[in-house]
Amino acid sequence: MTKNEIELAPNAALLVIDVQKGFDDASYWGPRNNPAAEANIAALMDAWQQSGRPVVLVRHASLTAGSVLAADRPGHAFKDFVADRAGQESLLITKTVNSSFYGTPDLAAWLTAEGIGQLVVSGIQTNMCVETTARMAGNLGYDVLVPLDATHTFDLAGPEGLRLTADELATATAVNLQGGGFARVVGTAELLAASGSPAQVTA
Repeated sequence: MTKNEIELAPNAALLVIDVQKGFDDASYWGPRNNPAAEANIAALMDAWQQSGRPVVLVRHASLTAGSVLAADRPGHAFKDFVADRAGQESLLITKTVNSSFYGTPDLAAWLTAEGIGQLVVSGIQTNMCVETTARMAGNLGYDVLVPLDATHTFDLAGPEGLRLTADELATATAVNLQGGGFARVVGTAELLAASGSPAQVTA
């Protein structure tokens, strides 16, 4: 296997994190990056379902006042392309914090019961719930792959006027995850090739 090739376990789990309608509200979140994210997530879901590998859907139920992701808001619902593919997932998790490992039902317990040791982590937001979940998975000893082009995020303000664009935050996530040894950052096309699926990547 060459450096650029990926070997996928037969039971590698695809995590699709927080791909919810509330993230379409630009007035709430601001500018985003990677308009191809949704198409790439859809391609991964198709590939995983076609190959019989497990798909885990994760949904955020925000406890923040006024959040578009609150459980009683329309934005809590999955985006249509995920909803259209739902029903075949192996597990559906609801969480109120960044990490998918702190949700209901318990992700780690399910992975252990299923004998799953490899995770592919996709979804929204790159530097928030995707990165937090990938970091924790790496700490727990899983083999973690993050297709950065199957994630997206938003511009973000920090302390003392510091602000990073969505692309800058995604770059930081890639460096944090792979440079820090938490995960391997890969592309959707590489994962599709490794899965043996005819699904196509969107550039």
